[in-house]
Amino acid sequence: MIKNTLRLGFIAIAFAFIFAILFMVYSTITFYNPEREITLQVSLNPDTVAISTPYQLITWNIGYAGLGDNMDFFYDGGKQTRDTKARTLENLDSIKKFILQNRTDFIFLQEVDLASRRSYNTNQLQIISQAVNYFTFFATNYQVSFVPVPLKNPMGNVNSGIMTLSRFTPMNAVRVQLPGLSPWPNRVFNLRRCLLVTRFPVSNGREFVLINTHNSAFENDSLKMAEMSFIRQVALSEYEKGNYVIIGGDWNQLPPNFPPDRFGNAYETKAFKPLSIESSFMPSGWQWAFDPSKPTNRYLDRPFSNQCRTVILDFFLLSPNIHITDIVTTDLKFRHSDHNPVKLSFVLLPIQ
Repeated sequence: MIKNTLRLGFIAIAFAFIFAILFMVYSTITFYNPEREITLQVSLNPDTVAISTPYQLITWNIGYAGLGDNMDFFYDGGKQTRDTKARTLENLDSIKKFILQNRTDFIFLQEVDLASRRSYNTNQLQIISQAVNYFTFFATNYQVSFVPVPLKNPMGNVNSGIMTLSRFTPMNAVRVQLPGLSPWPNRVFNLRRCLLVTRFPVSNGREFVLINTHNSAFENDSLKMAEMSFIRQVALSEYEKGNYVIIGGDWNQLPPNFPPDRFGNAYETKAFKPLSIESSFMPSGWQWAFDPSKPTNRYLDRPFSNQCRTVILDFFLLSPNIHITDIVTTDLKFRHSDHNPVKLSFVLLPIQ
């Protein structure tokens, strides 16, 4: 009897070990590893952006409609993996309504799901795109067949990315891979960060380059710095050509010269410690645009309350040839996402 029990136990352990090996082999083989640049769309008849005309742009990390004020999240020191389906759909509907009621010329969204267990396989790209009815561009940055953590309630399949919507037809839209990889095996279950670059002709013969970004959050500092160095190189290269550049999104870092304890509750968590961008990161004349009066992100180590730490992670970087007319964060109390939307108003300046 004891021998049979030991034999069955050994067989179970052996099968579990073999399954784990096969799972890691499969996950490694199916690892999402895109080309450095992927052209998403090219137009032979793009719309021209005008000089001295006011435009508006919103950026918002919608948290795949699954990170409302009732949620904590295991990656950030919490316990939960996903919200209920009813609350997720409610969040998505409210996010969609906010975008429709606050239409701007351009919209940057991050953490938009195509088909993920965490958001009950709702096609958020399609739902938002059809509602807004703008030109829509999507760049995948998270595609994993099965994320096995946490073990008691795994995240499962994830297919997600960043999304840019525009009232105008761009010359092209391109997915640009950001540098750096996490060590194996973590890399096969993590995001592949990227930029979504849309490019528009300007009435003075230059180009207007809009760049949507969602930078690394949990990866090591050297990887984050590699991403930032790459972004700086892209921005400076475009500006040297005489182009207009706006980079916006969820930087997962604090803007330069912004005090980490601006909104109080300056506790740290082991899971997430955002860096501050150095004030010398960009040359003189480049502009960081953020609303210092309201937070754009709250920590997910607990459901939202006055004890939650809140910070600014969502903002814009603009080239010197663009004038900022306004920058406002809408405080939605993190009801339907762990981020608040930020609206930028700007004009492109004549080049002397």
